[in-house]
Amino acid sequence: MVTTQQTPGLIGRKVGMMTVFDASGRARGVTVIEVTGNRITQIRTQDRDGYQAVQVGAPGKRHRINKPESGHLRKSEAESLSELREFRVLESDSFEVGQAIGADQFEPGTFVNVTGTTKGRGFAGGVRRWNFRGGPKTHGQSDRHRAPGSIGAGTTPGRVWKGQKMAGHMGNRRRTSLNLLVVYSDPARQLIFVQGAVPGPRNGTVIIAHGRRNPLSDYAPPIFDLDQLEEADIQSDTPIDEGDTSEETVVAEKVDDDTSEETSNPSDTEDDV
Repeated sequence: MVTTQQTPGLIGRKVGMMTVFDASGRARGVTVIEVTGNRITQIRTQDRDGYQAVQVGAPGKRHRINKPESGHLRKSEAESLSELREFRVLESDSFEVGQAIGADQFEPGTFVNVTGTTKGRGFAGGVRRWNFRGGPKTHGQSDRHRAPGSIGAGTTPGRVWKGQKMAGHMGNRRRTSLNLLVVYSDPARQLIFVQGAVPGPRNGTVIIAHGRRNPLSDYAPPIFDLDQLEEADIQSDTPIDEGDTSEETVVAEKVDDDTSEETSNPSDTEDDV
C-alpha cells in the first residue's frame, strides 16, 4: 500500500543524534536530519501517467550522467542531483518543476518513515549477527563456544532450510524505521529532529516520508524554540528604570525581618554562650 499525502517527502543527510527536553521536562533522544536543497524535478499527473506524484531531487554530484539525465535535470534548474525519489501526493498540480521544498513539509507532532542504508559490519558470526548464545563452556567443550549448533534435521528434510540464521554478511541493507515522531522542525536551518534512531551512519543519505499514524493532539514542543530564545535575549537586554526602587525596598524589608528575629530570641543566644 502506497501512502498518499498533501505534501511530498524529502531527501536528507543524517547529521547525528542528541538529547533534547520538551516542555514537560521529558528527555528525548532525537536524530538530526538536514534537508537542504531539495527540489522538485518532475510531476506525475493522473491524465498522463495514471497516478499523481512528484519527483524530488537532493543536491550532490553524480558521476557519468548521460544526456537524457542531464536534460531531465536541466528542466528543474539543477545541474547535478545526487539522488532522485518519487513521492505520491493527492494533488500534483499544486507543485511546479524546479520548486524548492524544505523542512516546513513536516510539523512537530507528526509521524514519519525514515529509510536508509544500515552500517556495514562485514562478515559476522551467529553470536554477533543473530544474538546466538553459543555452546556450553564446560563438559568437554574446546572450540564450540561460539558455534551456531545444529542447522537442520537428518533425513527429513535432508537439507538446510532457506533463510536459516547462520554466519554471513551483516549490515549494508536498506531498512525503514516506521512511525518516528517529529520532535522539532527548523525551517531556517533546514533541520528536522526525529525521535529515535534512523538507519545509516553519519552523513548518510536518508529518505523521509509521511507515516500512516495520525499526529498527536497533546504533543508539547521542545523548550529550545529559536523564536522564544531570541525574544528572551531581547527582553534580558532591556535597561532597568533607575527610578524603580521596588527591589531595594524588598531587600530592606528582608534585613529588618532578620534583625527582629535575632532580638526576639535572646534566650537562645544565652544558652549557646
